Amino acid sequence: MAPEHILAIDQGTTSTRAIVFSPDARPVGSASVPVRQIFPNPGWVEHDPDELFDGSVGVATRAVADAGLAFDDIAAIGITNQRETTVVWERSTGRPLANAIVWQCRRTAAMCEALKAQGHEPDIRRRTGLVVDAYFSSTKLQWLLGRIPSGRARAEAGEICFGTVDSWLLFRLTGRELHATDATNASRTQLLNVHDLAWDEALLKLFEVPERVLPEVRPSASDFGKTQASVFGRPIPITGVAGDQHAALYGQACFSPGSTKCTYGTGAFVLANAGGTPREAESGLITTVGWWTGQKPVYALEGSVFVTGAAVQWLRDELMVIADASESDVLAQSIPDNGGVYFVPAFVGLGAPHWDAEARGAIVGLTRGAHRAYLARAALEATAYQVKDVIDAMQVPASPTTRGPARRARTPAVDSGAALRADGGQTASRFLMQFQADILNRPVEVAAVQETTALGAAFLAGRALGLWASESELASLWRPGRVYEPKISSGERLDLLAGWKRAVAQARHREDLVARPTRA
Repeated sequence: MAPEHILAIDQGTTSTRAIVFSPDARPVGSASVPVRQIFPNPGWVEHDPDELFDGSVGVATRAVADAGLAFDDIAAIGITNQRETTVVWERSTGRPLANAIVWQCRRTAAMCEALKAQGHEPDIRRRTGLVVDAYFSSTKLQWLLGRIPSGRARAEAGEICFGTVDSWLLFRLTGRELHATDATNASRTQLLNVHDLAWDEALLKLFEVPERVLPEVRPSASDFGKTQASVFGRPIPITGVAGDQHAALYGQACFSPGSTKCTYGTGAFVLANAGGTPREAESGLITTVGWWTGQKPVYALEGSVFVTGAAVQWLRDELMVIADASESDVLAQSIPDNGGVYFVPAFVGLGAPHWDAEARGAIVGLTRGAHRAYLARAALEATAYQVKDVIDAMQVPASPTTRGPARRARTPAVDSGAALRADGGQTASRFLMQFQADILNRPVEVAAVQETTALGAAFLAGRALGLWASESELASLWRPGRVYEPKISSGERLDLLAGWKRAVAQARHREDLVARPTRA
């Protein structure tokens, strides 16, 4: 009998996970391993590329065993990955030429500010749909090529490969046979023209990136080669690839325009299906490729919140006010309200919709009566407030981009009353999910399969293989695990939001709040 199970490899920022899915899209085996974080300088974040590959192979092997299966039972592999993280390696050997620069890394922030000062941002946004920020791969790659010995010359000679993590894994899994990526990951490099899904010559020139260093761009559900037989004992087709947030959008079955999901993890990532035409990204949002499975891609609007779950980790690991992340939920529910305490976790600046690299974390509203329960509650509430800011921005009318003078009617990307589909580790917090529904004034549907990034990768791989015939069939497989309905009054909601906005204002423009000494 032909194999019907799909193996999904989810290479993330803090862990690498593999899950085996049955033909009815149920997880039947899994394994994970932590990813070591490397901090060579303040604000710098790196990963060891070899560790990412070895971890992916290791968890894949353990997940198949956990499912009670063999690799002969695996029909195909889907890959999903942390986005924007930049890897550079030697084409002939597959040897990394530097540690991977992680998406969180701020080392190129000054380069981005220089680009803005030189007036490049409007054109970059028109071409890529992205803001100019150290978050994306372009300046990371430019920085690496400038520091690897003879880096740019070797890149021009075709001796060096660049890729996001998916591309790095594909190259290694296929035995150095394939240097490719999918359209979702390519759209995060800030080197791809979002309109025609081709590497943009003007941007390559601006960022000093030789085209020969770049991977081939393919649809998200397509042929990505086969694993080398020595990796898993036999060649296995790789038929689905997508960046983690795009895979989650697909795994959450957000197939109709306006449907929206949020993945709650280290950060929070809100994506809304924007249909078949890239929309103008306004109000601090970005335009990106949602997925590409047929003749044309589906686009998405996105707002990325840099720090959500990481704020709870900070309370645990740095302040040591909680022993375990789950304790924050218990503490938050032990007090009747936030007592006016707000936490703005701008540890690496603020992402969407503010994009303020200079903002810094702030806890405001403290009184002598404030104790650790208020800090725990403020950390969880901060996640909900930041997601609310992004979804509010998505409700600002925007128009599809066109290359001619004509514009269609401006419409919001998100229906103001539609449910938000939620996944990720923080959805385990019932307090947070209820508060999210309250502050949004809309239902929050938590997926039954929490690892929807992996599920989305499996869906894409299965679609390319023909295991599932259509997206409507996939939609029938999606199941909610818990639904939260809003409960608080509009007056209470408005008061809470007013306090949040005051707190954000204090976290931004810090120099404006500091009284400067005067000369005597």
